[in-house]
Amino acid sequence: MQYLNLFNVAKLSLLLNTREGETKLGQVVQLTNASQDLATNLAQAKSNGVRFAIIGIGEDIGPRANLGRGGATDAFDSAMGQFLNLQSNRFLTGEQSLVLGQVDTQDLQLPANASADALRDNVEKLDQRVIQLLSVVFSAGLEPIVIGGGHNNAYGLLMAAKASLKRPIAAVNLDPHSDFRPKEGRHSGNGFSYAAASGALAFYHVLGLHELKNSETTLEQLKAFGGHWHTYQQIWVRREQSLETALRSIAKDLNNTQLPVAIELDLDAITNMPSSASTAAGIPLLDALFYVNYIAKHCPAAYLHLAEAAPSCHVAGTLAGHRETGQSISELIYSYISGRINAL
Repeated sequence: MQYLNLFNVAKLSLLLNTREGETKLGQVVQLTNASQDLATNLAQAKSNGVRFAIIGIGEDIGPRANLGRGGATDAFDSAMGQFLNLQSNRFLTGEQSLVLGQVDTQDLQLPANASADALRDNVEKLDQRVIQLLSVVFSAGLEPIVIGGGHNNAYGLLMAAKASLKRPIAAVNLDPHSDFRPKEGRHSGNGFSYAAASGALAFYHVLGLHELKNSETTLEQLKAFGGHWHTYQQIWVRREQSLETALRSIAKDLNNTQLPVAIELDLDAITNMPSSASTAAGIPLLDALFYVNYIAKHCPAAYLHLAEAAPSCHVAGTLAGHRETGQSISELIYSYISGRINAL
């Protein structure tokens, strides 16, 4: 399986802590068979009742190509270390989930002194790997849950979804940044503008857009596309509208498109989350969980994308970063799966 590092039993054994009398999710989730090709693995998983494919993209070339911080390389392992040790019980058994593995990005990582042009060239190479892998996952009828890497990977996800589902995609993104910056070479700040230009993105709503973290050029470009937004200040600062009211409106607009829905979340939207652009003035994790669960439950979601978490950027050190990002992403995964299983 080219450019895919499978999550196998050996990897699972390093992360899983079992206890007599309990069953952990890691003891129930499905894994791939290295002796079979990807399509065969996914078809077999689908026939065994799998609905969700959990995939990691460990890279920080996208944020660095956007002149941001690195560190978004190991969120997947942090998340799996926590998620797989949650209980398998009546609320979630885990049998509907396949832990697939990570996109191989090791050869694309560049040294700290790499130029923006070199980084952006490698982001384009990564785009093709994401499109290639995710197209197979979508075609198998599974819903990807994608963890880690920069928000540049939204482009590859949207392109793969459009190619496999034969329709453009409607997206909602909880993010202080619209990531709709000019097409100046691929990076984490323009995944959605590239997807819009390609025809993969047909409708776009940004929830929690920060009024002072998006250039006027970007806002004008987003408006010209027909994009929509609720700002962070409208909901969480000035309290002009409740989050639930905003989500109800967003879900209605998404459903009116009659298109598959991409649920995007940049972890730097969450208060003090270790990420490529962490913020002290963000939204509570509980609101992010509500957002993911609400849209997953009320819209025809195609996938969940959790981007930009960077455990090594935690102010208390890497171990604290792994713990916080792992717990947070695990809760977000469960919020999505729970919403989809109980979808209206």
